[in-house]
Amino acid sequence: MKNLLTIAGSDSSGGAGIQADLKTFAAHKTYGMSVITAVTAQNTMGVLGVQNISPRTIQQQLQAVFEDVLVDGVKIGMLSTATIIRTVARSLTQYQPKIMVLDPVMVSKSGHNLLDPKAVQILIKELLPLAMVVTPNIPEAEVITSQEIRTRKDMETAAKDLCCMGAKYVLLKGGHGSGAADDVLYDSINDRCTWFGAERVNTIHTHGTGCSLSSAIAANLSNGMPIEEAVAEAKKYVLVGIKHGLAIGGGHGPIHHFVEMWKDR
Repeated sequence: MKNLLTIAGSDSSGGAGIQADLKTFAAHKTYGMSVITAVTAQNTMGVLGVQNISPRTIQQQLQAVFEDVLVDGVKIGMLSTATIIRTVARSLTQYQPKIMVLDPVMVSKSGHNLLDPKAVQILIKELLPLAMVVTPNIPEAEVITSQEIRTRKDMETAAKDLCCMGAKYVLLKGGHGSGAADDVLYDSINDRCTWFGAERVNTIHTHGTGCSLSSAIAANLSNGMPIEEAVAEAKKYVLVGIKHGLAIGGGHGPIHHFVEMWKDR
């Protein structure tokens, strides 16, 4: 069994963040561990508040995990300040896990800012170059690359530009665009773009999709899949979860992380 670590914020409603990551790790038959960077008070309707964890405590969590357990893969999610980003980047530089998937979380599903805009450049300079895979959506990619993304060609260009910042692979997610929810993977090693088609599911129960996708990719890579297969299988996992989304609460319910395991229910 592979050991996967998520470095992200906690979602009190259980649909995104640390909770979604750990559920995804379990669904992929891996052992999940966590370093919590922030505690959010949120539900399916929105985010009521955020309390960042101190950089010292974040560093100690990272030290506790890496100095005791072999970490096969890391997923990085919500890092809300420049100081927290630097803390995580220093530790990852020290411990050098082979597989790191960065989901550059900036805004919650309800529109709440989860990353200080002043910290974006620190994310670009200090953390993005450490990542094996980066999984931004279109709005996040626009912020990071400072360019407008409207067409498939724009998506390919932005993905390549993100790889120029240091990552080996970029999966630019098209869910925020119009039409089909197609994603593009740019492989900087082979200078190749691969498109992944996806149907749009008519549902509001999509809370945690981005977190779950990046965690599934990290798990698949750790389980030995090549990058294109890891992405394709992760997308299938999330799509099934969306189709069986849970109508929990009055807003955006979470995807169903364990639908394949709970078929008899």
